[in-house]
Amino acid sequence: MNTEVSVLYFAKSAELTGLKAENITVPSNITSLQLWQDLETRHPRLSVLRDQVVLAVRQEYVPLCAQPLSLREGDEVAIIPPLSGG
Repeated sequence: MNTEVSVLYFAKSAELTGLKAENITVPSNITSLQLWQDLETRHPRLSVLRDQVVLAVRQEYVPLCAQPLSLREGDEVAIIPPLSGG
């Protein structure tokens, strides 16, 4: 079953995609890594962030791994790249 979620892009991820947000449709049972790979397919420039990015689903941080996510219709997924500066 597929679910529509809202993806929010912050900082470098917004620069790379040219977007602040978009709605996408993905399988409701997907791992965080599969979700990231889907986003990379849509926006290949995101691949430079793969080793540093953190996802937040329903405002909870999720590492990129084989951990299954149970996405629900209308969930927010935030793409949070590493913060630079000092």
